[in-house]
Amino acid sequence: MTATLPDTAGWVPALYRRRKWLWLVAAVPAVATALLIMVVLPPDQTLDNVVDWAFKLCPFVFAVATVALFPRTSWGPALIVLAVFVYMSYLDTELVMRIQAFARNAATDEDAFQPVYQFELLVVTFIVLFGLMAYRLGGGRTANVLKAGIASILVVISGANDLTFWALNDVWSAGTKPTELKWASHMIVFLGGPPSVPVAVLFMLVHLALAAIVVALPVGRWVDRALGLR
Repeated sequence: MTATLPDTAGWVPALYRRRKWLWLVAAVPAVATALLIMVVLPPDQTLDNVVDWAFKLCPFVFAVATVALFPRTSWGPALIVLAVFVYMSYLDTELVMRIQAFARNAATDEDAFQPVYQFELLVVTFIVLFGLMAYRLGGGRTANVLKAGIASILVVISGANDLTFWALNDVWSAGTKPTELKWASHMIVFLGGPPSVPVAVLFMLVHLALAAIVVALPVGRWVDRALGLR
């Protein structure tokens, strides 16, 4: 017996009926905000406040929603290969060129690392979205792709890389590891100041726990119930 959508009004069934083009609703602001941050605004490694943090994060969130809503298609293998080509032909090369520019200018320009940091964040976002797109085109349903995407965002902003940078970097001006993570501005805007290492670890663990909770949520079951499929 084939389940059908209920005739009663509801926002979930309404969105489901328009699912073929719904991904564009998220794609447009994702592209617009990404271009604004990457092209129009100057590179900036430091976040000034929570609003600035949310603004810099919103292209990532919109892009995750875009991938989750993207229609599954027989062109899936071609799209994945195209994404690999984009990475190898542009992203990888541009990142190396920015690193080379940083090496040339670091001694005379205190902001020389800003373009490298900006583009490194773009590469991280691309890698996460690439994995999500492969999952989506491989048969992942919207609810599960969305869960994986939100959980991945929480891992990205958890500060795990800030802690590994602190732990693995053996080149410090004073010869000893700092007691505070003064470069982790995404933590500072929430904590009010540079976090100590224990606080940064706690910050990371909270985000990882939230990511695990998101993954465990039965979102697919909730959607099926809203659609009258269960």
